[in-house]
Amino acid sequence: MLLVAGSANLDFVVRAHHIPAPGETVLGRGFETFPGGKGANQAIACARAGGATTHMLAAMGTDAFSVPIETSLREAHVHLHRVQTDQPTGTAFICVSDDAENAITVAPGANTSLQAQHLPDLKGFSHLLMQLEIPIATVTAYARAARRQGVTVVLNAAPMQALPTELLGLIDILVVNEGELASLVGASATVAQGLERIAQIPTVVVTLGARGCCARRQGAFHVQEAFPVAPVDTTAAGDTFCGALVAALSQGADLPHALARACAAGALACTRMGAQSSIPLQTEVSHFLAQQKPADAATMRDLRAYCGLPE
Repeated sequence: MLLVAGSANLDFVVRAHHIPAPGETVLGRGFETFPGGKGANQAIACARAGGATTHMLAAMGTDAFSVPIETSLREAHVHLHRVQTDQPTGTAFICVSDDAENAITVAPGANTSLQAQHLPDLKGFSHLLMQLEIPIATVTAYARAARRQGVTVVLNAAPMQALPTELLGLIDILVVNEGELASLVGASATVAQGLERIAQIPTVVVTLGARGCCARRQGAFHVQEAFPVAPVDTTAAGDTFCGALVAALSQGADLPHALARACAAGALACTRMGAQSSIPLQTEVSHFLAQQKPADAATMRDLRAYCGLPE
């Protein structure tokens, strides 16, 4: 059983030919709203793509924006622990370009109200998954409580900010992308060298976009190639990866198997519009994986070389 503690937003999404540069106005086409927020996205990915029993701790306002978020969580069979505040429910403004890239601005709103005292009893939970769209002091307090109770602490350090030394010492599994890894450890020649600079964290996973991912667990490195798809919208692909990864690990999968399921779920999410609406079912992930051919030697060699690992 998993607990996800994090943000819940309503996403306002516009498609456009390209993402505007500073000072530029572009004409969009098609406007839709989708339930989102890194916390809620990852909770739904745990439950839907990962098939894990999932609880979600989130703060929301009393406005109408919270209604579709709650509905989406409920339909995914996520058990919601709602903290109600006077602040407006969090929102995100997303521009999606024709090449499936996106630019996102988040107004946190009620997410900033989540405090240490709101954490439910952790008895029965195996993993606590968090992100950085709630106050970092709250993240640290939750990690501290989880560590005391023997719960595995997983942090997706996004959006990246400086991580307190205490928090770094409480994390069991860290998930970052390449840019977040560089922000955390400074510039490094290779992904592997960056991972070695945070050896105090037992397991670190770095997503590499269309290349796949690389992980270090207690000194051993693992790589997983990406699965080719025709992308439509990359929004929530990283969140889907995180949720599917943690769900698989919580169900006893070894790290290589969990990485494969996470990459498959993230790839499928790229083929659909929206955040939570793009997250695949567990059966879809399994079917997709069954159709994939083993990576050829050249692909794996290139991926290991990109990460700075020997063949």
